[in-house]
Amino acid sequence: MRNVKFGFGLAGACAGLVAGLFGAGGGLVLVPLLTLLTDIEEDSLFSSSISIILPICLVCIAVTAMSVGIPLRPALPYLLGSVIGGLCAAQWGQKIPARWLHRGLGLLILWGGYRYLC
Repeated sequence: MRNVKFGFGLAGACAGLVAGLFGAGGGLVLVPLLTLLTDIEEDSLFSSSISIILPICLVCIAVTAMSVGIPLRPALPYLLGSVIGGLCAAQWGQKIPARWLHRGLGLLILWGGYRYLC
């Protein structure tokens, strides 16, 4: 049996580090790390990732707001789309087998890596 507390701590620390350094992407490291380091069932991985990312995002927002400020005006056009996308993903994500979600996440990570390297 894996040490779940250690796995959660390490996965959360890595996600926070990635989100803090790059402004996004903490969730991309969470699912693979939770798979490797904890005994969370595959069906719960993505919802667990979301519940971990929320506090990380709130901390990143607070730190950024205190240090350099947050220009909300440029972000406003994306907020509505983000809310709609999040609602759709919450509904549809439960109907997609975890195996396909893993594959989709893997492809997204590869595409993002390729895009930033090239």
